This record gives sequence, structure tokens and C-alpha cells, in this order.
Amino acid sequence: MSISVSSISYCPVKSISFQNIKSCEIKKNIGIIGDRIFAFSKGLDLNQAQLFEKKLEERRGKWNKILTLKNSPSLNKYNFLFDNDKLTLTQNNSEILTINIDETSEYELLSNKILELESSLQKPIYLMKNKDIPFFDTSISNKTILNHSISLINTKSVVDFQNKTNQEIETQRFRGNIFVDGVDAWEERNWIGKIIKINDILFKVEKNIPRCVAINLKPNTDDNSLNLLQSLKKNYNHFDMGIYLTALDSGKISIGDIISLT
Repeated sequence: MSISVSSISYCPVKSISFQNIKSCEIKKNIGIIGDRIFAFSKGLDLNQAQLFEKKLEERRGKWNKILTLKNSPSLNKYNFLFDNDKLTLTQNNSEILTINIDETSEYELLSNKILELESSLQKPIYLMKNKDIPFFDTSISNKTILNHSISLINTKSVVDFQNKTNQEIETQRFRGNIFVDGVDAWEERNWIGKIIKINDILFKVEKNIPRCVAINLKPNTDDNSLNLLQSLKKNYNHFDMGIYLTALDSGKISIGDIISLT
């Protein structure tokens, strides 16, 4: 049985969005185009937020200065959908607010709406955007190469975890980019250091993905009653789910594409 891409997703807003897509464009040394190109600052003044937005060196050691599900789990009730020049805040698939991303004057409208909905959030917050240097908090080697920026999830590993815990575990909890079928559970852990190919695009498999408490959150809710982080440790003696990839080429991948090890 061949290994293939079963689904693709990306997060236009760092940590607090999830969008399924049929195909995506890959940019060498960056990742999926559009992935994590927005983020909300947390507790930074406007000048600090602008520096964080534009300069990679300003982000190092400061990832607690953006809104994430780890520090703001109530935001899991919402989603952001990105379409060309529109960014839409939704809840339960209903539109709350849409802004034009080319109109920076509208960014404040979205930030204020978030604060209106979740008044307990630390103020101020600012919507930041950088499509050239997305907001990845994974390993960064220099100003132009973003390592570990694409996450691959083996669906059979999730199913195995589900069977071990006897709980329904939605794949969305892991916010992966590329989900694959056709490979034994946890076999992806043996790919570390190897090169894989998807639709003629080469990717380096960097390392396993250690998970945080955000996986405890049930999708589209603030329910964190399942301690999946603890269950990973109990059942497998690690906190990992999925592997990080670095794109060595540019191109396009789609659902159904075959994956091979080179």
C-alpha cells in the first residue's frame, strides 16, 4: 500500500486558527504559503509589537508575547479563515467580523473585537502580519531559513493513541499541516534525518514534535477535560505526535499525492 496525503491544513493565525485545504503552495526554506502569517501580540506596546512583527531577532525568547492556546485557551472557541485579502473571525461556523488585510486601519477593529469577546485577555493586543517571515516558534537557523516549519501527522498514530486511551481524539488537536495514510502507526519516527518526496518536492525530516497542553483542548471549545499530554507520556513514554519537515524545494502538493522516502 502506498503512502499518500489524506488531508492538508494550515493555520493563518498563529496557534488560534485551523483551515482545511485541498492543496497548497510550498516555498523552499519557508513552508506552506499563508501558514502562520498572522499573530496577535500579548502585553507588548505598539512599538514592541511592530518590532516583533518585522524582525526575526526580536522574536527569539519572546514567544510568550503572542496569544496562543497555551496561554489563552478560551480562544479555542474561535477560528480565523483566510481567503485572498480577507481575514474572518468565526465562532461555530458563524461570521463575527471580516477585515481587509490590505487595510491596516482595520487591524485594530479585529483586535478590539477579540478583547470585547474575551475581556480577561491581557491588554493591549495587536494583530501582526508577516508573510515573508511567518510566526513559527520552532528552530530558526537564520533570517531566511525556517527549519521545522511544516508538521506531518500519521493518522494511524492518532488512531493507535485513540485505541490506547479509549477516547475520541480529533486529529485537529494536533494542528498538523500534512496528514498521511498508508504507513504503520509511529513508523514516521523512523524517518528522522531522512529525505521524503511529495509530488517531486523534497523535504528533510527534522525531528519529532513534542506537544504542549494545547492538545488537551477539544476543537472549537475551551473544554480541556482530557489530559492527552499525560496520556502520551503514560502510553508511549514521550510527549510526541508527528514530525517536523523543512522544505528543500518549492512547488505544490495536493490531497492524494504519493509520499516516498528517498
